[in-house]
Amino acid sequence: MGWWEQRVVPRLTDASLSQPPVDRLRAEACRGLAGRVVEIGFGSGLNLPHLPTGVTGVDAVEPLDLGWERSAGRRAAYDVPVRRVGLDGQALAAPDDSYDAALCTFTLCTVADPGRALAELRRVLVPGGRLHLLEHGLGPTPRVRRWQRRLDPLQRRVAGGCHLSRDPLALAAGAGFTVEAVDQGYLAPGPGKPWAWVTRAVVRG
Repeated sequence: MGWWEQRVVPRLTDASLSQPPVDRLRAEACRGLAGRVVEIGFGSGLNLPHLPTGVTGVDAVEPLDLGWERSAGRRAAYDVPVRRVGLDGQALAAPDDSYDAALCTFTLCTVADPGRALAELRRVLVPGGRLHLLEHGLGPTPRVRRWQRRLDPLQRRVAGGCHLSRDPLALAAGAGFTVEAVDQGYLAPGPGKPWAWVTRAVVRG
């Protein structure tokens, strides 16, 4: 992982994913979380202000030191313990059935093997535990999907491996999750559509 991915991409991610429309979706995605939670792709802790009072602890998986450093203020303002437990969501350092719930926001687009990461989350969740997802991905129309696939190579280069054309619901189903609730829509109209088809879902392991 080079300088661009380590020092620039976390800042670009913060700037683009901390806007009010995204923040509102984060609040909705976090609703209903409780108990001990694992979050992969923790970043700078943008979800922390939205976690319900029923959450008793957060184990954060974050590959980039800069992301973790930038989360210091949010962690300090949060009353519940937050600890960094790993760098790779594809190989979680936790026994089976360790967590009551899991959280994954704008992460499956970038992780090298999202199916493996989701399988790991299912493994560490208690039986029937829920994963709360908020992801951008494969659009609903052939035209948007064509543009996403055309733009994917450039997107991966400039955005730290981010893919535009992954389908988070299909990936979750492939890992053995059952969809309990889902809401989808565009964050932005017009030329922003390839980047802006967003899925918010709760899936059960």
